Amino acid sequence: MAEFAHLHLHTEYSLLDGMGRTAEYLARASELGLKHLAITDHGVMYGAMEWYKAATAAGVQPIVGIEAYLAEGDASARERKSYHLLLLAENETGYRNLLRLSSRAMLEGYYYRPRIDLDMLAEHSAGIIGTSACLSGPVAGNLLHNQPEKARDYAGKLAEILGPDHFFIELQDHGIKEQHTVNTDLVPLARSLNLPLVATNDVHYCNREDSATQELLVCVQTNTTINDPKRLKSDTDQLFLKSPEEMTRLFAAQPEAITNTVRIAEMCSLDLGFKGYHLPSFPIPDGLTAEQYLEDLCRAGVRRKYGHDDGVVGDRLRYELDVINSMGFTSYFLVVWDFVRFARERGILVGPGRGSAAGSIVTYSLDVTALDPLKYDLIFERFLNPSRISMPDIDIDFADDRRSEVIEYVVRKYGEERVAQIVTFGTMAAKASVRDVGRAMGWSFGDTDRVAKLIPGGPGVTIASAMAKVPELQQLYDADPAVREVVDAARRLEGIARHASTHAAGVVISRDPLVEHVPLQRAGGKSEGEITTQYPMGQLEALGLLKMDFLGLKTLTVLGKAVDLLRDAGHDISLESIPLEDENAFILLCRGETVGVFQLEGGMTTRMTIDVAPRSFEDLIALMALIRPGPMEMAPDYIARKHGRTPIAFMHPEMESILAETYGVALYQEQVIRIANVLAGFSMAEGDGLRKAMG
Repeated sequence: MAEFAHLHLHTEYSLLDGMGRTAEYLARASELGLKHLAITDHGVMYGAMEWYKAATAAGVQPIVGIEAYLAEGDASARERKSYHLLLLAENETGYRNLLRLSSRAMLEGYYYRPRIDLDMLAEHSAGIIGTSACLSGPVAGNLLHNQPEKARDYAGKLAEILGPDHFFIELQDHGIKEQHTVNTDLVPLARSLNLPLVATNDVHYCNREDSATQELLVCVQTNTTINDPKRLKSDTDQLFLKSPEEMTRLFAAQPEAITNTVRIAEMCSLDLGFKGYHLPSFPIPDGLTAEQYLEDLCRAGVRRKYGHDDGVVGDRLRYELDVINSMGFTSYFLVVWDFVRFARERGILVGPGRGSAAGSIVTYSLDVTALDPLKYDLIFERFLNPSRISMPDIDIDFADDRRSEVIEYVVRKYGEERVAQIVTFGTMAAKASVRDVGRAMGWSFGDTDRVAKLIPGGPGVTIASAMAKVPELQQLYDADPAVREVVDAARRLEGIARHASTHAAGVVISRDPLVEHVPLQRAGGKSEGEITTQYPMGQLEALGLLKMDFLGLKTLTVLGKAVDLLRDAGHDISLESIPLEDENAFILLCRGETVGVFQLEGGMTTRMTIDVAPRSFEDLIALMALIRPGPMEMAPDYIARKHGRTPIAFMHPEMESILAETYGVALYQEQVIRIANVLAGFSMAEGDGLRKAMG
């Protein structure tokens, strides 16, 4: 069996150009018996970590690279012309240099595209293997345009920068006339410079039959239609993941170009496994360790809130601090305490806490959260499980009109090279995918809208689910071949990345310059805007980076202005002074007067509020749980039991103390943990593991 490694491959993260998805490529690689597979997206490293982890899990050697844009002169010059250049990470040094090159291209060399120059490459060349790329490369491109001396000069310079055994002359054959012409010149040029050859396929999609859909994708990118004679065409259907046998036949005249693909793959050895956390260094007062300082802050807070720090309070605090310190997260809590303190001192409203962090007496004592975990019987292990090492996750709400002040403070404190916002990707959802494809196919807005409007809105809706639920859409699909063509193409593109943007809340903070761990860019992959990571949020924890959610909440801004108006009218009031058991407030809620009430306004939620008829803060807690998608199914039973229409029953006598407050309904995840603890003898940490396994 022939051996071959694909070294030139574009995923969906070559936005609106590459069509293949990581999982598809790896499944096909398994079918073809491929042992090595590279990712080389255009100018970015968006998918590198996803690729590395998925390929490793699939038993395929991941090779991380980039098809960089090489400026003809200085990358800072406003000159549009650039070449393609394939760069692969030979080892961790090379990977770190790719991070730097990709970041510098985005932050320093962006002009229409993110560009590097030869000086940048020379500065960050260690551990990198390069190839001369496609017809848009500096060697093939100049040969194509009858500039052989310029082509030779670039080949010589690149070999000098990367090393003659680390720079390869790349041959491609997609059945394009220009490639055949250029290849006849590339081979002798390589021989004359004593440079090795390597054969690649410029992979943009997984299977040959995807070619027509990828053409539509490029039309979406360029805002043209498939019938436009001036549109950007690929002139080939060969940009798919070919088998080793197909590639071997194509380059039978240059067998070394095939064997060199495996040679390069075997040169590459990259370990991006977890190597510890990179939490920012927090300045500690002289004479104290971080652990001592955190304990001092917590004990002061506990004494302020409870009047003492002994008994149950002291035991819980000591236990939590022991877990936090043993897991190495002391600095994390100091960092969070510090920027929350800053916000409060500047009069920026901070939310009382959301999610599992409210289960910690440490966060309560630090004023990061405002709910007493002992009073409400909240479980610390639900927040930080000592048997499952993972970064704590504290989501904090700030008044949305002043959220930026908190982020600016963090940037000033830790340095702009150590703080960034986080990239996220907009995808081609069901309805949008139909609209994009219809427009690319030259359909009128009316015709496209007629089909797209049949797809329901909302999260999680797919074209397949819409066809199953909307008979009119299925009938149109069956009856009209043109509709079927659009819908089929839209289904193929559905869900792939369409554009890069900035996560609404996520901020990453590092001990080291972020570029040592993650590639950076300007917001949305453009030339201006705040700095963001190129890796999305889900990949950052695997790198040991601290991710924070700085949520901007309009409700807090509104409440703050309401408090200001009341104070202007002579009332001495703060949000903290408002009692949680105000009878008049519950009367309003029971009548369904929820307009402007955070998370309770809206048709179905208002109806649920009326049905539950909350009369206490504990009832409100239950109501907030019942409006979630999972527990919502329990709502009729809960409401009937609460109002005495159904008898309250417990499956086991030991469950009564756990479920009494929710009338025998297991409404909270904390109740699941306690049931596992009391009935099965699980520790709280083991109970949390069960809770997590339940989904």
